[in-house]
Amino acid sequence: MPVDSQQRASELRLTIRRANPSSLLVPALPTPLGELVDEFTIRPGTARDYEVGAGQYIQVIDVAGRQCSDFVAFNRRGLDAGREIDLDPTVTRTLNGNAYPGPGLFSKFFDRDMQPMLEVVRDTVGRHDTFALACTARYYESQGYFGHANCSDNISRALHPYGVRGRPGWPAINFFFNTGIDAHQQLTLDEPWSRPGDYVLLRAMTELVCASSSCPDDIDPANGWQPTDIHIRVYSDKERFSIAMANRKTPDADPVLTRESGFHPGTSALTRHFVDYRGWWTPTHFDGYGAIEEYHGCRERVAVMDLSALRKFEVIGPDAEALLNYCLTRDVRKLAVGQVVYSAMCYEHGGMLDDGTLLRLGPDTFRWICGEDYAGVWLREQAEKLGMKVWIKSASEQIHNIAVQGPLSRELLARMIWTPGTQPPLDELGWFRFLVGRLDDYNGCPLMVSRTGYTGELGYEIWCHPDDAMRVWRRLWQLGEPLGLVPLGLHALDTLRIEAGLIFAGYEFSDQTDPFEAGIGFCVPLKSKQDDFIGREALLRRKEHPLQRLVGLELDGNEIAHHGDCVHAGRAQVGVITSATRSPLLGRNIALCRLDVAYCEPGTRLEIGKLDGQQKRIGATVVAGTVAYDPDKSRVRA
Repeated sequence: MPVDSQQRASELRLTIRRANPSSLLVPALPTPLGELVDEFTIRPGTARDYEVGAGQYIQVIDVAGRQCSDFVAFNRRGLDAGREIDLDPTVTRTLNGNAYPGPGLFSKFFDRDMQPMLEVVRDTVGRHDTFALACTARYYESQGYFGHANCSDNISRALHPYGVRGRPGWPAINFFFNTGIDAHQQLTLDEPWSRPGDYVLLRAMTELVCASSSCPDDIDPANGWQPTDIHIRVYSDKERFSIAMANRKTPDADPVLTRESGFHPGTSALTRHFVDYRGWWTPTHFDGYGAIEEYHGCRERVAVMDLSALRKFEVIGPDAEALLNYCLTRDVRKLAVGQVVYSAMCYEHGGMLDDGTLLRLGPDTFRWICGEDYAGVWLREQAEKLGMKVWIKSASEQIHNIAVQGPLSRELLARMIWTPGTQPPLDELGWFRFLVGRLDDYNGCPLMVSRTGYTGELGYEIWCHPDDAMRVWRRLWQLGEPLGLVPLGLHALDTLRIEAGLIFAGYEFSDQTDPFEAGIGFCVPLKSKQDDFIGREALLRRKEHPLQRLVGLELDGNEIAHHGDCVHAGRAQVGVITSATRSPLLGRNIALCRLDVAYCEPGTRLEIGKLDGQQKRIGATVVAGTVAYDPDKSRVRA
């Protein structure tokens, strides 16, 4: 038969399926953190016992992500004596005042005798459960799944060789289990936040017998619908690990552990009270001082605070000015070299991405100082869309900064800041200007000083390389102690900035709040700025048809309000408290409130709802403006 008359062969399709498809998705284990004493993998639907010595570390690793692991621990000496002294979630919550411990000051898990058993050293997830039992046979039976493997039975079997009495339901610590209590008092659950390789690192404070499970729950989102492995590593007690949480600038970014600034040796010598503030350990208050003394020190003398957690981005290139003019609400073309301007950064719909200060270092070089890591990513995205010749580089690791604030700040810094003839002397530096100089003299370490701050007082910020931070810190204290220098923590700073009417991300503004609603409409020059910028059209509409405004309130009595409290006119809610404090100098309770425009007239009487918003009310009066302390800004301009 001729070839051209033969029937053409049909398309051949070959399908290959793995017997165990999930094995394709299991990532490699992360590199060990240090010297290993033991390690093992716990397969889904199983549990394993293990012993840990005092001072040793336990790393609970979620191998593939979104997998829960129940954890129980017993005092080894107690078991040897015939006593079951186990980790107690209720005692732990009560003594810490938190839903679960975390790295930092409130980091301990306690036993039923209220003795510390374990310390949380690192946590890359920050979402766990201490309320619910480990999953039980009864739970699965109630859902119609009979004979389903469960963590409680698995833990009982694992601990049986130690003579531990089995329990139908274990009050375990469920690492990575994503639960919460909703507005209707219902215990909710969803898929875990944990990603592949996420972990919790614990330090044993006594000899322990432990059991960990890999939860078999496949009938709800608790394990992302597909249970996977948990891996346990035990490290030597000789190891020393940094205390840290994890932060990600975007959901798919690698985690970055909490960092210490170059000033940390100085601040940590004065306090143990630190919180993870945007990925950096930042003091809340200082031993031997306290928030009230720190506040008065700033208002009356001079105070110093580590603000290295601020993000710094270098914006460099021939299109740098054009990019920033398009991405910020301020008219950047009017900014002179050596000048600083405060601005908002908005999305297209007018909601705020961030606020910050912009420094012009040269004709084509700028430095954007803000609070949001994502701001750098966003600037790069806009530059790429516009095809601009500009580079955005993070300088947060290369530049650390402290604020020196208070009426004596100029006198203090004038003694330690040297400037060349091309720069203004410190005592002549204008408000929202900066200089480049050195510490003490021509041969001192390089630094930058800006006349900026977040307290409503005369103040400055010193910017330097982290390697030089402690030189600056020691010199500051050497010269500042005779002037009554005090350290300043976040708690005192909050009172200072609320008195001054200064806004804070997540409180006065968010991506649902425009600059006018946040009380910073002055940094949106819609009339004088002719160039287009992101959000301009939306802001024109929102300014013309406002729904809410930021106002100041004075409260009746001595009970303070809190962020999120509802504000009422009669029964109707007409606003929300964004920030509130007791003003030590003014002697009264004040608040910032985002309020319906119909109730913003000064003198309007309102009520702040407590409890359920209806049963208890605190009277309040709308005041003129949002600045309670020094409304004409004579002190900061001095």
